[in-house]
Amino acid sequence: MQHSMKSMKRLIGSAALLWSCYLPAQQVKPLTPAEGYNIHVSAPHVMNGKVMGPFHHYCKVISPEPVIACLIYDSTDPNAMLIQVEYIIAKKLTRPAVSRENWNKYWHDHQQEIATGRVQVHDLPPDKAKEVADLVATTDGIIFSIDFEGNLPTGHVTHAQSVGHKPLSAAEYEHSKTARASAAPKRKK
Repeated sequence: MQHSMKSMKRLIGSAALLWSCYLPAQQVKPLTPAEGYNIHVSAPHVMNGKVMGPFHHYCKVISPEPVIACLIYDSTDPNAMLIQVEYIIAKKLTRPAVSRENWNKYWHDHQQEIATGRVQVHDLPPDKAKEVADLVATTDGIIFSIDFEGNLPTGHVTHAQSVGHKPLSAAEYEHSKTARASAAPKRKK
């Protein structure tokens, strides 16, 4: 009897210790960089010369310029593999810093992409979805696509492109560096 009483006390002590560890974790969970990827957008991409998708972007605003990062999957399945990453960055940051040749090859204009009608903002009321689209229209995007062989990543990364991407001439690109401020929609405060 004394042996089972000791076992019971040990069991209760262990349970209390586990419970005390569990409670603080539930009450004060530190934020991680993975928090906040909850703006859901879908759009097709051009990959290796073919239109594919739609791809599901789960995006997070990193800074107000805006700089936005998106984790991209080929489905909404909770266990879908991460297959692409897109950086969405204000034209006022990209156009002065990125060469036209580099921009034409790797970047795309979100105003042009949104105008194709192929971009869908999910899980928001129409007025909020329009606010997201209006903000993103002031940005450029660059997509890094992870190549897979079967279910395994190969280690090779390519660049996907938006459907309808239009390379800019030298004159158009120079003009876009100065026109971006006047073309940006005004945001409510």
